[in-house]
Amino acid sequence: MSTKVEKDQVSGTDTTGHEWDGIKELNTPLPSWWVYVFWITVIWSVGYWVVYPSWPTANDYLKGMFGTTNRTELHETMASVAAERAPYMERLAALDVSEIANDSELLNFSMAGGKAVFADNCAPCHGTGGSGNPGFPSLQDDAWLWGGTLEAINETLHVGVRWDANEDTRFNDMPAFGRDELLERDQIEDVVQYVLSFTDRATDAAAADRGAVVFEENCASCHGDDAKGVQDLGAPNLTDAIWLYGGSKETITETVMNSRRGVMPAWEGRLDEETIKMLTVYVHSLGGGQ
Repeated sequence: MSTKVEKDQVSGTDTTGHEWDGIKELNTPLPSWWVYVFWITVIWSVGYWVVYPSWPTANDYLKGMFGTTNRTELHETMASVAAERAPYMERLAALDVSEIANDSELLNFSMAGGKAVFADNCAPCHGTGGSGNPGFPSLQDDAWLWGGTLEAINETLHVGVRWDANEDTRFNDMPAFGRDELLERDQIEDVVQYVLSFTDRATDAAAADRGAVVFEENCASCHGDDAKGVQDLGAPNLTDAIWLYGGSKETITETVMNSRRGVMPAWEGRLDEETIKMLTVYVHSLGGGQ
């Protein structure tokens, strides 16, 4: 490699004196506009360090001349929003959910707020708009395990379902008839056939007849003699086409064998009372509220 500085014969530009394998590097200065922009950005960054919070120190950080951060701006914005919402929140606090539903102004406010709260807290399980997911009920139909009235929804939101941290939680476990050896395998097959017969899907009439006895002795106390469910116990209707975990023979057999234990958090203490009321009104409006 040579370092001889000379003028390039083609471009007339000086070389840097560097040459590799016969290739010479031209000494082409950066455009003036680029240099100016570069120094402007340097000066701007120094000014930014002075005006806004920037460099960390041993125990803190430089606060800047304005003493402001995105965090303080967020707090100010949230405080402004809270001040605007305060009159509505005070009215929500003074009314029960049925009264809110009958107040058009508060209803609109609650629907907007409840939709946002639902998206943040409920949609991951219940789906966007409450459409439901396997193991997580749809909120758009009229199949409510614990009741779909405004009052029932409000109660469920407060205490949750099988949420052990809340002593008042909705609680009623289905036995694992197979795993805990409460029924023999053939009894489980019979009762599954009986359950399938409610929707004309049984494939063994004799087994379904035997399953009727098994159902009466083991299942009717929760699901009802007519198998239409008991909301006070959170026991679902077995005679419709709505199945939380699936209604195939295999899925029903799995449910009878090993039970299911879906859990919903108690939002009492996690959300304030006014927010729970808004969420109640929104969930009730999704289409399945009773």
